[in-house]
Amino acid sequence: MTTTSTDVDVVLPCLDEAEALPWVLGRIPAGWRALVVDNGSTDGSPDIARALGATVVHEPRRGFGAACHAGLTAATSDIVCFCDCDASLDPALLVPFVREIRDGAADLVLGRRRPEGRGAWPAHARAGNLALARMLRRRTGLRLHDLGPLRAARREQLLALDLSDRRSGYPLQMVVRAADAGWRIAEHDVPYRPRTGASKVTGTWRGTWQAVRDMSRVLAETPAERGLVR
Repeated sequence: MTTTSTDVDVVLPCLDEAEALPWVLGRIPAGWRALVVDNGSTDGSPDIARALGATVVHEPRRGFGAACHAGLTAATSDIVCFCDCDASLDPALLVPFVREIRDGAADLVLGRRRPEGRGAWPAHARAGNLALARMLRRRTGLRLHDLGPLRAARREQLLALDLSDRRSGYPLQMVVRAADAGWRIAEHDVPYRPRTGASKVTGTWRGTWQAVRDMSRVLAETPAERGLVR
């Protein structure tokens, strides 16, 4: 996987995902580059990813947003995708997302998670996501149902959003700032599988609460505070 032969980069934030990596990387579409952003793994994830052909980016600062943004800044392709690295989402599902971006039908395409299998999406995590989705609708007017990690957009446009959150609020901040900038945002159903390994965020009440708190802070941000004029 080289930077000269790919037109899509897939950012995969990774923290101790050794078990899931073979399946995830095996599902990356041909010709695309997998950017595995290691966020401090101790289970050999970087070596496994590298052996499977991925490009490994190291981000020592802990946080989902820190890992995602490190991947975005390391990307070189016109179109950048994001996907969790825990085998809960199939990166092959990004193919129609990329097509929609490339055809000019949307500026940001999001996956609406539809759980398949017992334990795919804990009740407390789903409730928190639902509450945030409702708050997002009030804040932006967008009729979105999920703040899921499966998404695609153009790299230069994403960088222009000047995303600043480095924790769990990163995915929401991307949507909020894209909406404030007048982007066309699409949402499509995607199957959501039980993850491989232990969850670092939504598997616990504490992690879910921290994510909701991070995202609530993002929702409190206004375009005027950032000097945005629509």
